[in-house]
Amino acid sequence: MIVKTSELDQKEIYKLLIGSVVPRPIAWVSTINADNITNLAPFSYFTVASSYPPVLCFSPGLKGDLRDGEVVAVPKDTLRNIEETKEFVVNIVSANLAEQMNNTSAEYAPSVSEFERSGLTEAASSMVRPPRVGEALISMECRLNQIVRLGTAPGAGNLVLGDVLCFHIDDSIYKAGHIDIHALNPIGRLSGNSYCRVVEQIFELRRPSAN
Repeated sequence: MIVKTSELDQKEIYKLLIGSVVPRPIAWVSTINADNITNLAPFSYFTVASSYPPVLCFSPGLKGDLRDGEVVAVPKDTLRNIEETKEFVVNIVSANLAEQMNNTSAEYAPSVSEFERSGLTEAASSMVRPPRVGEALISMECRLNQIVRLGTAPGAGNLVLGDVLCFHIDDSIYKAGHIDIHALNPIGRLSGNSYCRVVEQIFELRRPSAN
């Protein structure tokens, strides 16, 4: 079976991508706008882009908004806030925070703080204005490096690259210079409404030598 993307609409392509690229880590991104209203939203188009210099990337898509009878593409609050302030925090979602993370995925008005709606703590960051999620075991403060715009239609991604300025790591998960993945207990995103607990299916493979 061969499926050409040129013969599919946006929703069909989306379903194939999120069903194929699994599991995806979740960037729980906290931002703040020019009026000091905080925002918190999850994004599963997320990974590490570079380790030295340390750079994270995630991609908030443009959403479709019906205006005057026509669907137009508009940026999500997270993207708009990063464009304004050039700063954000990436929080890692542990399994015990799954419900609160899901609550922050709702399309609230820009005047509404997802921190308040989900009952999460706004913890002060050290080097950027946006707060951290106080309950998160890992948070990474970032300064905007660049935004790569991949399209202008609803569903088009905007690849946000951020320089990691500092880590906040809970002492309970940091052991001998490494993150204890079992203690962190992160979740991953699948397709539809499905998620997975990463630590339940861990196995090891040693990288072979080329010699």
